[in-house]
Amino acid sequence: MTADRVEALIREISAFSPAGARVYDAFRAVPRHLFIPPVGLADARDDSTRVIDRDADPQDWMAAVYSDTVVVTQLDDGATDLRAAAGDYTSSASAPSTVADLLHWLAVEPGHRVLEIGTGTGWTAALLSHLAGQDGAVTSIEVDQAVAEQAGKSLAAAGIAPRLVVGDGAHGHQEGAPYDRVHVTCGVRHVPYAWIAQARPGGVIVLPFRPGSGADHALRLTVTPDATAHGRFPGFASYMLMRSQRKLRPRAARRPEDKHWSATLVDPRTVAYAPAGAGLAISAATGLASVYAHDQDEDGPLCRLWLSDPADPYSWGTVEWRPGENEYEVYQVGDRPLWDDVVDAYFRWVSWGEPGPERFGMTVTADGQRIWLDTPEHAI
Repeated sequence: MTADRVEALIREISAFSPAGARVYDAFRAVPRHLFIPPVGLADARDDSTRVIDRDADPQDWMAAVYSDTVVVTQLDDGATDLRAAAGDYTSSASAPSTVADLLHWLAVEPGHRVLEIGTGTGWTAALLSHLAGQDGAVTSIEVDQAVAEQAGKSLAAAGIAPRLVVGDGAHGHQEGAPYDRVHVTCGVRHVPYAWIAQARPGGVIVLPFRPGSGADHALRLTVTPDATAHGRFPGFASYMLMRSQRKLRPRAARRPEDKHWSATLVDPRTVAYAPAGAGLAISAATGLASVYAHDQDEDGPLCRLWLSDPADPYSWGTVEWRPGENEYEVYQVGDRPLWDDVVDAYFRWVSWGEPGPERFGMTVTADGQRIWLDTPEHAI
């Protein structure tokens, strides 16, 4: 029965994933259900989430485990019971298709030494161990002690023995370096240089990149002999942010003079619904983050684009769209003209011919990261 479910899942995701036979052989060798806890949260048919409980409804639990969906395994860093089904998602088992894509781009070969950032349930550490072909080839780091302990139990029960470390994955793990591959299972806005420094020349790093504006992307970097990494965005991957990189929440203005109101002719939906390439360009040019939300108040429905500067929690703003209006209200806190910066970056992207994400890339050095268009010489 389990084998049939695995094969059905492979048939489903192989229709659109670039992953090949070695990745799917790993799926067969390391069944996902061995790493999913008894209680979790999965997608419901009405686009909400539902509680899956192995003891209460084992058929529903197994169906969720072998569907191409995320299973949330922790809320609010463990402070909220999963059965509450409400809170911030802070750990999960990633969707199998996304796992397959990242493993395909990582291209682990037998004998490779692999560093994994974010153990989670332990399933990807097990898949990596199978692909690398030997125990101890994989070092996996998890920041959450309770999550790490449960992953260790699941891996031991499956007879798989990667090296497990509890700590902040942003620092890597120097003891096992140099690594041939670095596999990252949490969203990253700033690529920690430790991963490049601990990879050998020719080493590959695959990570979910969250630029702050627009879509989230997979990023594949290759390390060069001068300890620099270059790469491109081969697809999409959306993961929870690494804990040490979580955005600060916008705060209220401290003084009346910090508040600024204005109006714009630019529909905020032009930015909010822009193609993925625009999000990369805006994030690279401004460093700002944005969130678009539908809302309603006493005046009726509205859509609100929130802007924030992760480097300054007192710098934030909103742009509101309401039906029938010709101008849109801009409210900003702080001295930086956030909306003007975003609009300028958007129309720069338009002037370049509206390039898609496949034309962008990133270079990471000890001094930081920069996104470029077409070649590293054309940094944004």
